Amino acid sequence: MKYSIGIDIGGTKSAVLLGDPKRNDTPEKFILHKEVFETRKIGGPAEVIQKMKHLIHEMMDKRGLAGKDIYGIGISCGGPLDSRRGLIMNPPNLPGWDNVPISRMLEEEFGVPVALENDANACAVAEWKYGAGRGYDNVIFLTFGTGLGAGLILDGKLYRGGSDMAGEVGHVRLDRWGPVGYGKMGSFEGFCSGAGISQLARMKVLEKIENGMSQDLCQGMEELDLLNARDIAIAADRGDELAIEIYRLCGEQLGRGLAMLVDILNPELIIIGSIFQRCRHLLWPYAEPVMKREALEAAAAACEVVPAQLGEHIGDYAALSLADYNFG
Repeated sequence: MKYSIGIDIGGTKSAVLLGDPKRNDTPEKFILHKEVFETRKIGGPAEVIQKMKHLIHEMMDKRGLAGKDIYGIGISCGGPLDSRRGLIMNPPNLPGWDNVPISRMLEEEFGVPVALENDANACAVAEWKYGAGRGYDNVIFLTFGTGLGAGLILDGKLYRGGSDMAGEVGHVRLDRWGPVGYGKMGSFEGFCSGAGISQLARMKVLEKIENGMSQDLCQGMEELDLLNARDIAIAADRGDELAIEIYRLCGEQLGRGLAMLVDILNPELIIIGSIFQRCRHLLWPYAEPVMKREALEAAAAACEVVPAQLGEHIGDYAALSLADYNFG
């Protein structure tokens, strides 16, 4: 029997995992061991990678495993990065990680192949192999979390593009006005992300205040910056009209963005994570009619839009799935 190792690198926390790819039907069977640590408390990239090596050795020693028992290591990390050369190239949430050859460092340590992908690509592979995308050949995964990115499975393969930049759909401008996301006003990420929903809320609350109208989302200007997507969703579920309006605007722009993806890539399935998973009931009633109106009828009819299935375990599955996809 051979095992996989996964590494999920985040700006706040990172995880090292040992998995059994043949028993992937439940997290309890798939994830044999997991160690989590706070990334920045360890230090810079050299210290963090040394910590990862130590944890991997510990996990292997506990189960009596050697390099021959591991068929690959998968690394999921925020971009920018170069998956072909195995370089992490100074992601915004990892200051100091500038052109770090992490794949080579781990290959030399353990003598097994290493696959590095940005987190959106890794999550796309995970949902495609183990989640909602099983059985499909053309799948788009949208993160819809703090930001908005996409992983693309086209004709049964992960599509990275010419320079690892495929799937940066958050940068596409949907409108001339709106929240700023990915450095661009009115972008897909500006409207459809946690940060974007918070911006929409602040814009709408200020509009109410400046026009002398009442609203219940915050009690004063000092609370304005504390508004977040979760609080607004809770208010919308209570029936707050302004919160419902905010999710309506987000949903309509989501529909426009989805229509663009449907027309360009003709997917069978679009899987949406994070906020859409939790707030589908607030978004989809507005997104669906816009998508169907804006997209080509035949392309829209061939595409289903569903929430991500792996939930809170998606980061674990994402890292482990890269080893299985590339080397299994």
